[in-house]
Amino acid sequence: MSSTTRFNPDERMARKAGIAAFVGTTIEWYDFYIYGTASALVFGPLFFSGSDPAVATLLSFATFAVGFLTRPIGGVVFGHLGDKIGRKRALILTLMLMGVTTFGVGLLPTYATIGALAPIGLIVLRLVQGLAVGGEWGGAVLIATEHTKKDRGYLFGAFAQQGSPAGRILATLAFLAVTSLLPEQALLDWAWRVPFLFSAVLVVVGLVIRLRLEESPEMEKLKKNDATAKVPVVELFRHNGREVTLGVFSILCVFVVVYARDTFALSWATKELDFSRDSFLSIILVASVLQFFVQPFGALLTTRYDVRKIVTVLLGIEIPALALMFILMATGNYWLAMLGAVVATIPDVMFYSVMAGMLAQAFPTKVRYTGISVAYGLSGALCGMTPLILQWLLDSSGTVVLPVVFGVITTFISLVASRALLKRTFGKDADAPTEPALDQREATPVS
Repeated sequence: MSSTTRFNPDERMARKAGIAAFVGTTIEWYDFYIYGTASALVFGPLFFSGSDPAVATLLSFATFAVGFLTRPIGGVVFGHLGDKIGRKRALILTLMLMGVTTFGVGLLPTYATIGALAPIGLIVLRLVQGLAVGGEWGGAVLIATEHTKKDRGYLFGAFAQQGSPAGRILATLAFLAVTSLLPEQALLDWAWRVPFLFSAVLVVVGLVIRLRLEESPEMEKLKKNDATAKVPVVELFRHNGREVTLGVFSILCVFVVVYARDTFALSWATKELDFSRDSFLSIILVASVLQFFVQPFGALLTTRYDVRKIVTVLLGIEIPALALMFILMATGNYWLAMLGAVVATIPDVMFYSVMAGMLAQAFPTKVRYTGISVAYGLSGALCGMTPLILQWLLDSSGTVVLPVVFGVITTFISLVASRALLKRTFGKDADAPTEPALDQREATPVS
């Protein structure tokens, strides 16, 4: 059988859509993660140099957090566009917006050059980044899941999720290169800009791929039948408000684990635990590589087992695993810290691969982009202050116990909310009417 006839057109397009979702989210997450890394390593002295070092770190993490505040707004804006004019067009806009913003950070003058305007500019650009990510994730998930059969939604949703570890790997490698090959002063003078400016190359690649992608069949059907929602966000909260609320709380742990490990712990380890930047970045890199290869197994398990049981087991394991990560990192031992990061990463990322399909199945097609984007954005907004909160808890108590408690509580909340959401939506067609229309019931013959 020739390679041109091995798959039917729908299968080929589904694979193409999955790859496009992966490449696009890789670029978006690369842009987002290099900001998190820079906020832990260099933004404090560069943009808040007039402050005490500890305060500068908190202020740097505050700029990291503000990007999450605009995620829900991005979810509404791009969700509206994605549900009205199409997933593809919305995704092209989010990628362009993120690329321009990230490149702008790389060109931004520091506090030493323009004073207080520097942190203000940083905050503005970060807010725009949040808008872009708020619209990107939901569209990428849908462009993958809506090109395939419903029973493979979890599996193809995982394509978009793979962009997160891939983007983190690229971001970590970028900063490892500049921190290991160049002296400290060069890093502060100019080298920190390189990872941000390099984003322009990646964005061009992503745009070429997305421009060649077709719109999702489900969206095309809605547009053809003139059945799109007039105001998606209004219709969403009118009919699916409970699903949004459960979706928000079901994924809290995803944000907490990632930003506890990659942003808060990076700062904590290099400033207080005597880890070098390179050594702890290597821990994050190993955890990210592990995530890339282990993560898809969560989605693969859904093809054989009940997703409700999978979610329960994974989040049940994550609760003690996250606590263990903090405890092992606090020892200051490189290999124990590595073990802690690995143990906490495995169940969390397997749940992350399931998460996309779990949210996508919860909403009807005509408000689906808005629904999963708003849920994802609101959850991110709640957890975007994780590094700031954990740093404050550590500074105020002098012990890692309170950060551990914070992580455990948020993971438990995710477990309860995920089970409730799946109980409400699993195995049901979100597009099906809640009951037959009156005229249909009357027309049904009695046997």
